[in-house]
Amino acid sequence: MTAYWLMKSEPDECSIDDALAAPQATVPWTGVRNYQARNFMRDAMQPGDGVLFYHSSCPQPGIAGLARVASGTRPDPTQFDPASPYFDPKSTPDAPRWLLRDVQALKKTRLLGLPELRATPELADMVLLRRGSRLSITPVSEAHWRFITQQLLGG
Repeated sequence: MTAYWLMKSEPDECSIDDALAAPQATVPWTGVRNYQARNFMRDAMQPGDGVLFYHSSCPQPGIAGLARVASGTRPDPTQFDPASPYFDPKSTPDAPRWLLRDVQALKKTRLLGLPELRATPELADMVLLRRGSRLSITPVSEAHWRFITQQLLGG
């Protein structure tokens, strides 16, 4: 059974355009440093799951494209690199704390900005729109996925 996710990326780190330009349009989703988001990747995501590619921490945050989960989990190498902003000195190759999955970009969409998402009654209970929701990876219901992809993005 396919599940659906919203995955946030800062466009100056990896935008939907960067992902589409990568080999096979696939990028490793590095830098997740929240245990709940990591657990979603580890325990719930499966290759083939749908992804709303969301630009965050930028002047116009919003859904910028569609993607899919393209791999199983593996250790995130940035946790072992002292030069990385995602370095974790308590993580070791024998006992890694942080994982990644590859994500394959499928297409760029028009930007579905946060104001438009918030103004859409059908999305009122979407995890992204809940007060205090700051996770970089959140589940998306099938109903929300279908509404966004079919109604707001038109197919």
